[in-house]
Amino acid sequence: MIKNIFLGALLFLLINWQTKIYANIQPKDTLTTIKLGFVLPDGVDKLSVPFELNNNLIIIKVLLNNAIPLKLILDTGIRTTILTEKTFTDLLNLTYSRKITIPGVGGEKLIDAYVTNNVTLEISGLVGRGHALIVLEEDLLQLKNYLGTSVHGILGYELFSRFIVKINYSKKIVTFYKPSHYKVKKRFSAFDLEIIDTKPYMYGSFSLNDSSVFKGKFMVDTGASHSLLIDANSDPAYYIPQPSIYSHLGRGLGGELFGHIARIDKIALPPFSFKEVITTFPDSSDYNTNTYKSSRNGTFGGGLLTRFTVVFDYINEKIYLKKGKTYKNPFEYNLSGLIIRAKGLRLNSYEIVEVRSGCAAERAGVKVGDEIITINGHYTKGIKLNEVLGLINRKANKSIRLVVIRNGEKTKLNFKLERQV
Repeated sequence: MIKNIFLGALLFLLINWQTKIYANIQPKDTLTTIKLGFVLPDGVDKLSVPFELNNNLIIIKVLLNNAIPLKLILDTGIRTTILTEKTFTDLLNLTYSRKITIPGVGGEKLIDAYVTNNVTLEISGLVGRGHALIVLEEDLLQLKNYLGTSVHGILGYELFSRFIVKINYSKKIVTFYKPSHYKVKKRFSAFDLEIIDTKPYMYGSFSLNDSSVFKGKFMVDTGASHSLLIDANSDPAYYIPQPSIYSHLGRGLGGELFGHIARIDKIALPPFSFKEVITTFPDSSDYNTNTYKSSRNGTFGGGLLTRFTVVFDYINEKIYLKKGKTYKNPFEYNLSGLIIRAKGLRLNSYEIVEVRSGCAAERAGVKVGDEIITINGHYTKGIKLNEVLGLINRKANKSIRLVVIRNGEKTKLNFKLERQV
C-alpha cells in the first residue's frame, strides 16, 4: 500500500515544541511520593502487545486511570505523553496543575494545553503510575480524521527509557523486555544509538543524485510516517535532487509545514542499503521555526523502519535491525496527489482536502471538498481510510475511476496514477 507523509510532518512541530516546554513541566509537577514509570507485572520478564499499523505509525491500546480505553501512537520522538482530546480527562474530573500556551509560527498564540499529574496508564498489564500528562484544549492534530481510526494521543519516552523495546512490524507485535533479560538474537545487526534530550539518533550515509557520499546524523522517529527527511540547510553541501515537487507536507501545532519531495539515489546503513528513496526536504523557515536547534541532519521515519524488525536499547545506547518482509518494497509517494480525510462518527465518509498542483487528478477535475463514493467500482462506505488510500494509490499508470458527490450531485472523474518524483 502506498503511504503518504502527512502524519510525519504533522507530528514534527509537536515534537519540537514539547522539548521546549518540558523543562517547565517536569521538575515542578512530578510527584515525588510515587515512583514514576512503567513496571512489568511481578514475575514477568517480557510482555508482548499487539498493535495496529496505520500509515507506518504504531498504535497501541492504553487504559487511562483504569477507566477510559485510549489508542495512542508509540513515538520515539515524544518525551511526555500527550492527550489530544480534553473530554476524557474532564470526564475523570482530573485537576490541572498548569496551563500552557503553545506558540504558533511567528510566536503568536495557537492553542492552550494543560498539565495533569498522578495519571495511571496501563498497556496489557504493563502499568505506569504517577505520570504527568499534557492535554490539548482543542484537537488541532485531528489524528483520527487523517488516520481513519480513533487515535487519542501520543506516548513514547516513558516506555523506551524503562525497557528494551522490540518492534516487529511484520507481525504487528511490540515486546517490552526487562533490560537484564534481553539477549540479542542472530541475524540482527547492531548500531550505536545516541540518546540526546530523550530522543534517539544514529548515523547513516547517503547519496543525493551523483557520486558524492554524505554522512548524516538522523533522529530515529517511530512517530513519523515518512521514510527519510533531510534538512538541506544542515550542511552547505546538501541540495535538493531533481525532479522534485513542492508540496504542503502537513499541519502541526506550530503551524503549516511546506517543502520539497524528491528521490535520493541511495541511503546506506551497512549491511543494509536502499535505492531511489522518497525523501522530504522541509523548508528551513518552517522546519526551524519555534524549534530547538540540534546537530541532526534529518530523520529516519516509519517508511524506513517498517522494513525491519527494530530493537531499541536506550539503556546501552544500541539499536538492532533485522530485515522484515517489506524490506525490498519500492518507495512511492502519493501517486494520486490527493490528501483525504475521514469524517463522521464512524469515520467512514471520505473527503478530499488537498489536491496537489499539477497532478493527474487535478487535470481530471478533482476538487477540494469532493466526497468520494466509489473508487473503480468499490464503494468506500464500508471500508477504512487506509483501504481507500490503497485503492487510490495502487501503482503508477493504473486507471482510477472516481464517483464523487459535489454540490449535492454525483460526478464521474477518470485519471491515471503517475509518479511526479
